[in-house]
Amino acid sequence: MSTQPVRGYLSISEVLAELRADFPDISVSKIRFLETEGLIAPARSPSGYRRFSAQDVNRLRLVLQAQRDQYLPLRVIRERLAQLDQQQTVPPPVRANAHPDRPTIHQGNGGTQDGTPPGPGSLLSRRELVDAAGLSEALLTELETFGLIRRIGRQYSPEALEVARTAKALTSFGVEARHLRAVRAAAERETTMIESLVAPILRQRGPGARELAGRTARDCAALVLRLHGALVEGTLAEAGFPASGLGSAPSAEPESRSQAHGMEGASA
Repeated sequence: MSTQPVRGYLSISEVLAELRADFPDISVSKIRFLETEGLIAPARSPSGYRRFSAQDVNRLRLVLQAQRDQYLPLRVIRERLAQLDQQQTVPPPVRANAHPDRPTIHQGNGGTQDGTPPGPGSLLSRRELVDAAGLSEALLTELETFGLIRRIGRQYSPEALEVARTAKALTSFGVEARHLRAVRAAAERETTMIESLVAPILRQRGPGARELAGRTARDCAALVLRLHGALVEGTLAEAGFPASGLGSAPSAEPESRSQAHGMEGASA
């Protein structure tokens, strides 16, 4: 019997419950791996949690069946899924008053966008993300390659904009996208821990279970972030670099970085 809830989407723990009878070896890490490989692309909630639609679950089932029953490599599975996507693609309707040089963007919340700046919570096109974050196409591609930014269909979430802006700011220190893989891996481990903590609440299936799980997850996330910041500050202090007020990130090239360049020039 399907566990698909009335709200229209499943959490990753609910997807595991849905598929485990047919695929006993299914796990959170395997689902995330298949997402990283581009075989599935679940949506994200504003707080960053994966939201699997019935179509996402069916797509995941196809991938798992192809691996189990036909022993197909991921490359072949990806090609077959691409063929299915082309067969099922329907061109979106064009608004009569849309700008002739700019395609209408259909938002995940049912709205559209035809050249106006994206509002809070809106999905962004690739061009809008590049312009809003002030980064290059090449850097965005690198961030996607290393799993720091993921698309929702053909669009990007507001959280992707924050990641892009922060990664752009870090480039002033010489940080490249590949250096941030450890940050992504740490965030995924912390999220896995939080998801495991709220899973018993979700299994209660009571009317307020979902809301309680959401509050618990946010509270846990806030404490984890506080702990993370305290640990980094402590480690920097031990190394002789006090880091009071660690939470405020620079929006432009840091003064210390500029001064370092000046000192290099003076010593040359």
